Amino acid sequence: MRRLEVAVESWPIAGKFTISRGGRTEALVVVASIHENGLPGRGECVPYAHYNETVEGVAAEIRGQADAIRSGMTAQDLMERMPAGAARNALDCALWDLEAKRRGTPVWRLAGVEEPRPAITAYTLSLGAPEDMEAAARQAGSRALLKVKLGGDGDLERIAAVRRGAPRSALIVDANEAWEESKLPEYLAACAAADVKLIEQPLPAHKDASLANLDAADRFGIPICADESLHTHEDLPEAARKYQAVNIKLDKSGGLTEALIMRRKAQELGLKIMIGCMVGTSLAMAPAMLLASGAEFVDLDGPLLLAKDRDEGLKYQESLIYPPASLLWG
Repeated sequence: MRRLEVAVESWPIAGKFTISRGGRTEALVVVASIHENGLPGRGECVPYAHYNETVEGVAAEIRGQADAIRSGMTAQDLMERMPAGAARNALDCALWDLEAKRRGTPVWRLAGVEEPRPAITAYTLSLGAPEDMEAAARQAGSRALLKVKLGGDGDLERIAAVRRGAPRSALIVDANEAWEESKLPEYLAACAAADVKLIEQPLPAHKDASLANLDAADRFGIPICADESLHTHEDLPEAARKYQAVNIKLDKSGGLTEALIMRRKAQELGLKIMIGCMVGTSLAMAPAMLLASGAEFVDLDGPLLLAKDRDEGLKYQESLIYPPASLLWG
């Protein structure tokens, strides 16, 4: 018989992680563990207040599935029982991990995808004063890909400052919905001047209709990526009208099962793929490595932002991230 355990964990962040909505100094994660015949399947999620999630609420949602877990609930059953979000993600990833251990078969093979390979991940620079961000960029300037958190006023100076600090790195910028539509042309021009490769969620999700009217010339050829505007595959047709890329995150999609569907359908729509994350440990990043192959952008740097990761965490070599060992997940 299967048994469910739920744990809330706090992982200190190295310094402070700041985006347009505020900053924090710790990553609060919820871990679901499903045990069967001495085998544990684990999944980690990061509740996100912007989506009306709390740590306590997500943990309670997961515990609410204990009877279904005991009765042998599958990942497909879970899709029908719970909405997309952090709670479903932790359970879904735990079920995949347990099934891989039960069968002695890697998750990538069970999922019918190619074996994960090492990938270049973005490294995130927190929002701050331009001079502070330039200093942070200089310190991280040997990395191949930097993701720059922006916040509205002052972003023109921030973009230029980061480019000065890291002249050789490829850049992604992420406004987290902080830009105003009226200022979009000047922000886009600044990104073009800095040779930015991707712009993530510039406008609020409920105010992004104007993006459908931007052509390649308006965007200076820079693809714009949906993040907060996209959660599950049902959002993809509308996203494809406004965006050229989509950020698939397990905590938004509600797990690997849905994320695999999203990746396939997004590719069918001709959208570029970004595989993203919340700030969590390697246990949260590991399932997303199954999605990284073929993605144009990978942003799985959560553990790099922590003061300490799990003992059996993913291997990072500068900006190169390696697939998980079975001891961690999958």
